[in-house]
Amino acid sequence: MSAKLMPDTCVWIDFLRNRDTTLTQQLEQALLQGEVYTCGVVLYELLQGIRTPGEEQQVRLAFDALVMCETMAKTWVAAAGISSGLRSRGITLPMSDIIIAAVALEHGLTVMTVDQRFQQIPGLSRCLS
Repeated sequence: MSAKLMPDTCVWIDFLRNRDTTLTQQLEQALLQGEVYTCGVVLYELLQGIRTPGEEQQVRLAFDALVMCETMAKTWVAAAGISSGLRSRGITLPMSDIIIAAVALEHGLTVMTVDQRFQQIPGLSRCLS
């Protein structure tokens, strides 16, 4: 796998809890190859759900080694367009998923996820399991 990857929060949770899945195996390989990117929404989602200071330290150390894709004004505009387009088709997705998708599209990243909702976002490259 040689794509630039952005794991969704669900994949990080499985990875950090040492769950052996196809996506966590792919994530481990991508980390070794320096192909993993992230964004503030994923970091937020992980940190707000931690249970111990040790978990927080683990997440912060892991994310310090990644490229953080910033959410710029053009990202928010693109996210609004994605959301509007989906809503016109009767589809409403969480804002967090829309932002993750907009960041991935802007940076040419493949979203790693088990969340089937991402399949509804046009043009988004996904690695599903």
